[in-house]
This record gives sequence, structure tokens and C-alpha cells, in this order.
Amino acid sequence: MATTCTCTFVLCLSLTFFMFSSASSTEADVLLSFKGSIQDPKNTLSSWSNNSTVHYCNWTGITCTTSPPLTVTSLNLQNLNLSGEISSSICELTNLALLNLADNYFNQSIPLHLSQCSSLESLNLSNNHIWGPIPDQISQFHSLRVFDFSKNHIEGRIPESFGLLVKLQVLNLGSNLLSGSVPSVFVNLTELTVLDLSQNVYLMSDVPSEIGKLGKLEQLLLQSSGFYGQIPESFVGLQSLTILDLARNNLSGVIPQTLWSSLKNLVSLDVSQNKLSGSFPNDICSAPGLKNLGLHTNFLYGSIPNSIGECSNLERFQVQNNEFSGDFPAGLLSLSKIKLIRAENNRFSGAIPDSMSMEAQLEQVQLDNNSFTGKIPHGLGLVKSLYRFSASLNGLYGELPPNFCDSPVMSIINLSHNSLSGQIPEMKKCRKLVSLSLADNSLSGEIPPSLADLPVLTYLDLSDNNFTGSIPQGLQNLKLALFNVSFNQLSGEVPPDLVFGLPASFLEGNPGLCGPGLPNSCSVDLPRHHKPAGLSALACALLSIAFGLGILLVAAGFFVFHRSTKWKSETGGWHSVFFYPLRVTEHDLVTGMDDKSAVGSGGAFGRVYIISLPSGELVAIKKLVNIGNQSSKTLKAEIKTLAKIRHKNIIKVLGFCHSEESIFLIYEYLPKGSLRDLISRADFQLQWSDRLKISIGVAQGLAYLHKHYVPHLLHRDIKSTNILLDADFEPKLTDFALDRIVGEATFQTTIASESAHSCYNAPECGYTKKATEQMDVYSFGVVLLELIAGRQADQAESVDIVKWVRRKINIANGAVQVLDSKISNSFQQEMLAALDVAIHCTAVLPEKRPSMFEVIRALQSLGSKTRLSDSYLSTHEENSVPV
Repeated sequence: MATTCTCTFVLCLSLTFFMFSSASSTEADVLLSFKGSIQDPKNTLSSWSNNSTVHYCNWTGITCTTSPPLTVTSLNLQNLNLSGEISSSICELTNLALLNLADNYFNQSIPLHLSQCSSLESLNLSNNHIWGPIPDQISQFHSLRVFDFSKNHIEGRIPESFGLLVKLQVLNLGSNLLSGSVPSVFVNLTELTVLDLSQNVYLMSDVPSEIGKLGKLEQLLLQSSGFYGQIPESFVGLQSLTILDLARNNLSGVIPQTLWSSLKNLVSLDVSQNKLSGSFPNDICSAPGLKNLGLHTNFLYGSIPNSIGECSNLERFQVQNNEFSGDFPAGLLSLSKIKLIRAENNRFSGAIPDSMSMEAQLEQVQLDNNSFTGKIPHGLGLVKSLYRFSASLNGLYGELPPNFCDSPVMSIINLSHNSLSGQIPEMKKCRKLVSLSLADNSLSGEIPPSLADLPVLTYLDLSDNNFTGSIPQGLQNLKLALFNVSFNQLSGEVPPDLVFGLPASFLEGNPGLCGPGLPNSCSVDLPRHHKPAGLSALACALLSIAFGLGILLVAAGFFVFHRSTKWKSETGGWHSVFFYPLRVTEHDLVTGMDDKSAVGSGGAFGRVYIISLPSGELVAIKKLVNIGNQSSKTLKAEIKTLAKIRHKNIIKVLGFCHSEESIFLIYEYLPKGSLRDLISRADFQLQWSDRLKISIGVAQGLAYLHKHYVPHLLHRDIKSTNILLDADFEPKLTDFALDRIVGEATFQTTIASESAHSCYNAPECGYTKKATEQMDVYSFGVVLLELIAGRQADQAESVDIVKWVRRKINIANGAVQVLDSKISNSFQQEMLAALDVAIHCTAVLPEKRPSMFEVIRALQSLGSKTRLSDSYLSTHEENSVPV
């Protein structure tokens, strides 16, 4: 009996194993069949193979159930440069719930055969080359919850059969070529949370009133399409709405009076660039959740009620480019959470309310081009978070308040084109000031020498005033991209660096000024004062000897300490994690990192070594020397986050080793080294096509980090040394997101101590510690300038390349002088267009910089027939003056 039971158990176990193996084989075969219809030029699906030792659930892009029997539930092949045919064979995976093929190059009509995937709930084919109309048979996708075909070439009308997809939660058809009117199909889509029909310029439709019945809708995105008519009254039913974007359409009429009190969860509202009219009701801010109100660039008119001060949660107030009039709401400036106020280009009159307080969190106030009168608010200096205040093109008068620049983070002040009088007060507290424009007023007195003590001051426009005296000598020590003092009453010798570094037009209208290139040449030299020699010289010599001996003693002590520390770190306590099969030990890495294998002089965080593994494969090792206080668990999690990145323009993290003192990051090896190594060579000659390829690749890598990869990442140290090139000049970003590994405090300290590459840092780095995408964009712009000019960023005629370029383009035909002369003139128009992109990327104001996706589109559009846009010269002129 026992024998019989044992045999039965073995038989059952064998049968179970056979069934499991058979199922595994079947799903692997389905995946290989699907791969057979796909073109994979980069071989990113190399792990998909019958010969692979890796289980198919661990193949690239595959997710399976967590417990046996293992079955495929998700296939994510986003952004892998795939093309070819999307085969219906994938539907043989009976539990496939998610299929994501976004950001590839599939070129076909909407693959209706995927409706055979009975379990499919999410289908994402966005940003491909899907073309043609949406067929009526679209209703066959009856199980779908997410349908994303945005950023394709889908054309024609939206079929009414969409109304049968009652399970839909996300419908995204944005950025296509849809046309005609939008049918009444949304009344049945009661589960919808996101509806995106934006960027369809051929749509000609009113906004369907049925949308107002979607009680679960959270995002309604209809911007930049052809919608006309009024905003439906039914929108009061969108109780869950957080984002409403109706910008850049042809909407008209009055905004429904009850809308404001109904949309209680609204976070962002944008109805800019329409033809809306009317005024705001008194209960505009009764919605407790309202945090972002954007009504800019419309034809709205009327006044804004003072009851707007009841918006206790309001953070952003944007009504620019309209026809609002009357007094500005006094309570707005005193709201406890308000951060941004934009009301420029309206008809506001009266005085600017002086209701700002020390408790305010204001960051930006822009009131330009209105009809304000009265004086500058005295409460301006009380707001310690304010970094931009502009009220140009008004009728303001009186003197500047003595505290008008007391905010420790103040960066931009523009009070030009008013009727201000008196002198400029001492400005010692706003050491983060980047731009000061006081042009076209009636200011008098001397230019304060204390301006030279503002370390990051870049734009200074004092033209068209009544200033007297001389130009302070210390101003020539600043990195001034613009210094305009034309049409004043200044006299004396112009500091030499200001004469040679700025256009003469910025000094004209001051007959008393003299210097090289000016009407007065300052022929009489002033006597020079010499320091006495003798005892002072002896004292200096003795001090030098003592200093030298001290350096030797410190160096000797450091050497002994370093050898001791190195010996301790190399003898044990190592932990390794490899994400690829690397046959290497910690001992191999430690012993291989010597002076012979070192590359360059070391970056911000440590040197890089090229190590040959026992297999003969080369890898790059980054030794981090300032590793902070990250725990082993946190460190492993953060590096794993970086190692999961899969993009052709981002270096692969192969693994890492760490001890208590050091971290070794192991990267793939690229034979051509860094972009900086290439540019710094005396015989540097790279064709424009390769330079453009490098630019686009770097932009694509950054865009992926910023938006596509989850979690979103910032690079934070973009420079030519952190851009590596493979054998085909395909660029790959390295040293990205190191702040996540070493910790924010250590990262900030290390970056701050590295001054050699400061020209890559955006101006706002001097007054804010919060990293942003715009900072990465600025750094990319500097790299693009290096490629265009064919010179290193910090070796452009003894000034950083951004300042050098801006000086060049401020003179006639100066833009052409920026271009690398080694490139054929046949590419001049393309290079000038690329220069235009770089100028925008390096704009002094973060909000003026494009996104990396906009940069990619601009660079990819360049070709042999590129024509410089009519706005090129005006763009340069705009970027040469403070905004």
C-alpha cells in the first residue's frame, strides 16, 4: 500500500512538472514568434532566445505572475527603437493585461487584431507612426481601461463606437490629425478619469456638453485644438476635476458663473488664448482646492473682485495678456500661500497694493505693461522668498524704497520705463541678483559701487536716466552679459574690460566717457602708485618660504593617512552587486585601479579607471570618494534604480562594489572616450552631421530621464566630460543622478567645490538649491555651444562660452563668427539654427528655456535645406536684454 501511494505521488509530481514545463515552453515560443515580426536594429531583445539561460519571465520587458504557474501579464517594450509588424501572435498569451510599445517606430494602421487579446486592459502605442482613420470596429477592445494612441498620425473623425468602451478610464488621442466634430460618445464612459484630445488642430467642434456628466473625470485636456463656442454649463458636474486645460482654442462667451463654486478639487485651470469675455464672479475662490488659476492671453475684460483675497489656498494667479482693468485686488498679495502672480499686459490702474508681509511665500510678481501709478510698495523687501519683481511700462513714480532689494533670493528686478526718481539705494543684501533693469526713468546720482559686490549679477541696464560720475571699476570683474549705461551724464575712463567686452552703443550718449574705441581716447594716463620695496619684499619672501614648508608638512601627513586608509579599504569589508554576468572579484577591481588605468585627472566625485576583466572585456570603474552616510540598503536600492535604465543614450550600470569608505560603480566601456576629450584635441575635426547626431542623442537621453523613466530623474551634472561616445559617435550620458547615491548634502558640497566647470551651471544655481529640469537644459545648451563653436566651454577667449557667444551675437554678423570655421559653409544655416536652440537653452530666466522634448524636435527638424527663421535676429536681441 505504501509503495502504491509513493508511486502515485511521484506520478502526480511528474505530471505537474510536465504541465508547468509545457506551459513555459508555449509562452516562450509565443514571445519568440512575436519577436520574429519585429525589427530590432539595436539588438535590445537579445535576451529573447531559446539558448538563453535566463527564464523568459526575466527577458527584457517581460513581467509575469509572482507565483506558479508563471504566466506573462505585461509586455513593456517602450523606447527600444523597434519597428516592423505588431503581430497578433502576442494574443496567445492568455493573461496578457498590459502591452506598451510606445516611443518606437511602428508604421502601420491601428492594429485591430490586438482585440483578440482577451485579457488586455492597457494598450499604449503612443509616439509611433500609426496612421489612418480610427475604424468603427474599435469597440472590439471591450476590455480596455487604458487606450493611448497619442503622438501619431491618426486622422479622420472620432467614431461613435468609442461609446461602447464602457470600461475605459484613460482615453488619450492627443497630438494627432483628427478632424470634424466630436460626437456625443462620452455619456456612457462613466469610468473615465483622463480625456485627452489636445493638439488636434483640424478638429472643428464645440465642446461636448456630455463631458460634464463624467463625475470621475480628473483631467480634461483639450488645448491647442479647434474647439469653439462656449464652455458648457454642464461642466459644473465635474466634481472630481483637478486639471482643466482649454488653452489655444476659439472658445468665446462668458465663463459659467457657477463653475468656480462647483469645481472644488480644481488644481490647474488654463483657458489662455481664446476669445472668452466677461468678468469673474465674487465667489471665484469659494473652491477650497483651487491652487492654480491661469487665464492668460484671452480677450477677457472687466475687473477682478477684492473677494479674491478669500482664496486661502491659491498658489498661482495668472491673468496676463487680457483686458482686465480697475484696481488690482488688494488681498491677493497678502495670501499666505500665494507664490506666483502674473498680471502683465492688462489695463490695471491705481497703486500697486502695499499689502505684502513677512509671512508671505511670494516668489514671482509680474505687473508689466499696465496703467499702475503711485510708488513702489514698501513691503517689497519684507518678502524673503521673492526672487522676481517686475513692473515695467507703467506710470510708477517716486524714489526706490531702501529695502526694495532686501530679499536674500532676489534674482530679477525690472522697473524700467516708469517715472522713478532719486538715487539707487545701496544694494548689499540681494547677493543672488542676476538681472537689474532700471532703464528709461529719471534716476540720478552716481552708480553705486556696491553693485560690483553682487557676485552673480549678469544683466545691468541703467540706460536713459540722469546718472553722473564715473563707472565703478569693480563692475569689470563681474561676468556681465549686458551692461547698458547709454544716454546718461557719466564721465571719466571706462574700465578696460567693459570697453572691449561690450558694444559701443551701450556706452553712447555720455560725452564725458573716454576709452579705446570711444570718441574720447583718454590720452592722458593717470599716474600709477607703486608699493614701497625693501622690508616688505623681504617679509613676503619669508612668508612664502614658511607657507611652502607648511604645505610640505600637510602633504606628508596626508600621504601617510591616505596610504593607511587605502590599505584598510582594500583588505576587506566589500559587498558586490552585479546586474550583468561579470566574472570579476573585488580584488581584481582594487588591484586594477592604478595610475596606468586611470583616465583623466578625475571628476567631481572621483577618478575613472579602465579595467580589463579576466575574460578580456573592458569596463569603466567610477570610484566615488565622497559617499555620504547612505545605509547599505538605501545605497543598493538607489543604484538599482539607475541600473534599470535602458536607453541607447544612457550608459549602462553593470554593477557596483562598496565598503564603508568607497563605492565602485561599474559602467560599460566606450572606446572613443568623452566629448571633452574629443573637442580638446588640437586636430579636432568632426563633421556637422556627427555633431548634430551627438546633440540629438544627448537631448534624447535627458528627455528620457526627465519624463519617460520612472522615477523621473535629473542629471544635475551635464558637461562634455560626462558625455561618452561609442565607435559610431553615438553619445551616452554618464555620472547621472549621483545625488541619489551619495546623498543630497554630499552632492551639493562636492559640486560647489568644483569651480572648473562652473560655466555649465545655470544662473539660478547661485540662488536656489532646488534642482530643476531647466538647470539640465541650460547645461545642455552649453554643450551644444561647444559643438557649434568647436571649442571647450571654459576656454573661449578667457571667458565662459555663454558670455563669449552673447558678446559675439550683439555685433553685426557676430553669430557667424561663433560657428566653427572648420565646418563647410554649406552647413551654415543649419548651424545658425542650432545656435538659436542653444541660445534659448541658455536663457538667463528658467521659464524662457525649452523642454528637452522641444529641443529634440527643433534639432531633428534641421536638414540641408534648413532656413534660419525670420525671428532669429529678434530672438538674439530678446536674449541680449533682461526680461
